[in-house]
Amino acid sequence: MSKGEGQDEREVASAAHELFLLGQKTVEARAVLAALQQQLSDASSRLVDSQHVEQLIEANQQLVLAILLAQSDAVAGPPQEEQHLYQELREANAQLVIAALSAQDLQATAERALGQQKNILAMVAHELRNPLTPISLIAERMVRLPSDQLPRMRELIEGQVQHISQLVDDLLDVSRASTGKLRINRRQVDMLRILNAAIDACSPVMVKRQQQLDVELPDASLSINGDPGRLAQILHNLLANAAKYTPIGGRIKVFCTAQAGMLRISISDNGIGVTAQALPFIFDPYVQDVHAVGFNGAGLGIGLTVVRELVEAHGGSVTGMSEGHGKGSEFVVTLPLMD
Repeated sequence: MSKGEGQDEREVASAAHELFLLGQKTVEARAVLAALQQQLSDASSRLVDSQHVEQLIEANQQLVLAILLAQSDAVAGPPQEEQHLYQELREANAQLVIAALSAQDLQATAERALGQQKNILAMVAHELRNPLTPISLIAERMVRLPSDQLPRMRELIEGQVQHISQLVDDLLDVSRASTGKLRINRRQVDMLRILNAAIDACSPVMVKRQQQLDVELPDASLSINGDPGRLAQILHNLLANAAKYTPIGGRIKVFCTAQAGMLRISISDNGIGVTAQALPFIFDPYVQDVHAVGFNGAGLGIGLTVVRELVEAHGGSVTGMSEGHGKGSEFVVTLPLMD
């Protein structure tokens, strides 16, 4: 076997391995979709039967008629007895009206929840399906491509697999957080090393988009009792968001200080910003500002939800600030330092 043939086989084997990893992530994605489908079914089952509401309204009309009849017959009977019956009918009617209105409110709330669940399910399915198309095309072409193009095809597959992996991991983290099953494996970690590693990991994207990155970190050691993987995930999500929502040629700044036993990490940019209407809800799951939807690619709107859950699991807090659309944004994470 020639050296070139051996190289080709290794490239094909590597690409096949990436496809195998994709298959595993696809199984996880299907599990997430199944869970969302179950939530959708639960929301549907909680819908109030509209026929029941109509029956309540019909009963209310019957009671009103009985009240009117009681009033018309009051002259013929003992006044005190008729007045007591009339009062009871009025109270029963009032309770029935309240029950009917409550049922209508419950129905409207459940219908809104059902519609929201349907939109989320469609959005998740769309986001998970998007990377599969280029992967399928690449897989079909690989058998006909010359060997010098195989590394590029493998790189494309790896990128799509990482995209799916990130989506599935974020979905699973949101699900775990909502059920109290988010795992944090704490140990003493040097936050300065994690910061530098996260910056190094996200820098290529910023370089590609010709964005200026300014970093200001303290020289001292920053020891935190935390999960290094989860802390890296927090920083990666925030830095990736800054790069994603900052136009080409924009500016991103990372500023870190330690004071009074707390570590403060600020990640700011001069990107598209956040509107005043969306700002109070940016950490809620599946929430995206109107002008951010579709900007530089799609997303599920759960990255900041994951950040909030992970930061709070470490005993810290995260806040988001922006002066409005087109005026950039700043996210500040505070974490307790070890003594």
